[in-house]
Amino acid sequence: MAISASIHALLAGEQVAGSKLNSKLRDELLAEGMLLVISHGSRKSYRARDTEALKRFLIDKDESFRILEIDASDSRASMAIETGNSKLVMVRSCPGFPVNSYEPIECFLDGEAFIVNPQEGSFLFVAEWEKFIIPEDVVVIGIENMENFRMIRKQRVFFEEYLQVHKLSNRVLFVSRYPQSTDLRRWLCAIPNHYLYFGDFDLAGINIFLFEFQQYLGKERSSYLIPDDVGFRLKSGSRKRYDEQYCRFKDIKSDVCELQQLIDLICHERRAYDQEGYMC
Repeated sequence: MAISASIHALLAGEQVAGSKLNSKLRDELLAEGMLLVISHGSRKSYRARDTEALKRFLIDKDESFRILEIDASDSRASMAIETGNSKLVMVRSCPGFPVNSYEPIECFLDGEAFIVNPQEGSFLFVAEWEKFIIPEDVVVIGIENMENFRMIRKQRVFFEEYLQVHKLSNRVLFVSRYPQSTDLRRWLCAIPNHYLYFGDFDLAGINIFLFEFQQYLGKERSSYLIPDDVGFRLKSGSRKRYDEQYCRFKDIKSDVCELQQLIDLICHERRAYDQEGYMC
């Protein structure tokens, strides 16, 4: 696959006119928070927030982007000589997703007992996710922000109180969508466990939940973590980020009452609030 000049420009930290980007990919990158929007009157251009994060996202989204990891001087011929496989560029180097817990969870990996109980300050990465099985009474909590994911013990009371109020099991396994591939979603679709999504309280976060998870898992098996005090916290949230997201997501709706109330609240306050605020 030939990588477009606009993608190369973004990865080089340059501004790219909106007309030069594939609209579907542009919208996806905006939803993932990968792009900054720069307005020029009625026209818009875009720049990568983090070029390395953008490259990793593209590679994990589509194996064809794996060519980005190869130096320009590396030809298929030289790769074949060195590795015996000229198609190595098309192989994902890191399938799977990270898992974490603040108490031991007895799981199975490839038929063998596998205890998820990382030491504080660490987490595990499940590469062979197709062979990863967890107890059916465990609630899977997906955390978008890696800082929150790494520091789950600082949020333990917050999670336990939320689970109790909403009558969900207090046995939990934390997962992350990093790197952003479909592996996590495919695993969730293959297990019966409830999935609780914990992301930022903004329109882009809700869009990720609706179209990356809920439409595949259904409303009975997935829900959005909405704290009781989110209305109060939104008052001190970011108006700039809300404004950046508004044009793209202003028509977003949900037929789940609680989630629609959150959408209405975000639009009423015209602010976005980061999930990092819930770390004690």
